[in-house]
Amino acid sequence: MSFVDTFNQLSHHKSPLLRKFEQLIAPVNNQKLEAMAKKSQILTQQNFGKTMRLFAPLYVSNECVNNCSYCGFSRDNPILRTTLTIDQVVTEARHLYNLGFRSILLVAGEHPKFVSEGYLQQCIDAIKSFIPTIAIEVGPMKDHQYGELVNHGAEGLIVYQETYVRDAYAKLHTAGPKKNFDWRLECPERAYAGGFRRIGIGALFGLAPWRQEATAIAAHLEYLYKHCWKASFSVAFPRMRPYAGNYQYTPNPDLFLDDKALVQLIFAFRICFPQVNIVLSTREPASLRNSLIPLGITHMSAGSQTEPGGYTGAGNNDLHLTVKGKRVEIQDSDRSPCQKATEQFTIDDTRSPASIANLLHTQGYEPVWKDWDKAILNQ
Repeated sequence: MSFVDTFNQLSHHKSPLLRKFEQLIAPVNNQKLEAMAKKSQILTQQNFGKTMRLFAPLYVSNECVNNCSYCGFSRDNPILRTTLTIDQVVTEARHLYNLGFRSILLVAGEHPKFVSEGYLQQCIDAIKSFIPTIAIEVGPMKDHQYGELVNHGAEGLIVYQETYVRDAYAKLHTAGPKKNFDWRLECPERAYAGGFRRIGIGALFGLAPWRQEATAIAAHLEYLYKHCWKASFSVAFPRMRPYAGNYQYTPNPDLFLDDKALVQLIFAFRICFPQVNIVLSTREPASLRNSLIPLGITHMSAGSQTEPGGYTGAGNNDLHLTVKGKRVEIQDSDRSPCQKATEQFTIDDTRSPASIANLLHTQGYEPVWKDWDKAILNQ
């Protein structure tokens, strides 16, 4: 039995906790929302204190075999692609280290030819001596593959279902292994079996009705807490942003998670799951991130770049196109010295890590750059 079985019965059976959650995300007036905010703030400080974990994504490849209509890395997008060498990964990681980061999320598109067997293990081996907290956000794998990554030093996995609505998922994913909804849905359980101690889930809001997505995430989280209880969990609610292939993206008003709904969603998760980590990325505007610091968030990215080599320009000497899975060189006449790999999506909050840390201090919060070291296991 896996979460797939629970998920398939979700429309017929909901636990008391899920029914409470649905009540919390129902339409509310401002007075009710303010009461939820106060409760969320109290619960967050009780469980996490006045701290904020800071992390950065490090994109190592934007190659992908999947066609996903909402993603800049989608296979058929004619974008500039690159996969960083191990030395280039180290260059990017060293840059982030010098900015203060000790927690890095390695991100890659799903392409077994470019991000091949052993590549991620080499990336981890190359940076783990100075980056103690390494998480990955890559294509789903089997149990033993996750176990290998854990053995090499990875301790966190992020996997977003994108959308928990089967019909929407089928329409959005038209080619590639990502079409398999159930295989992706079971990914957190396989990661747990492989030994990951931190697991993050979520959905990309704007692809399907937000309350339906939120209830499914809550059900998934409840299941994981019951069946994978040795791990800690995080949730995130990224909202659609302009991306390669659609830089003029405008939200579908029928699906859009507006600011009020987003903060209500954060409060609902905090009230129902007091110990869950809640992530707010640089997708969101600075003003909104500022206001949410004391109200339920525990993790923030800062100074993010969403393309390989985005921090230092590493890999820009090997830009190419990929057509039908094969590398296609760029003609010299089409090259520009300013060219870089194409980003997955645009960010909104462009402030530096130092400015985010200073802001946290002014609000009475402690920015946490490092909260883990392998030496803990040797005590």
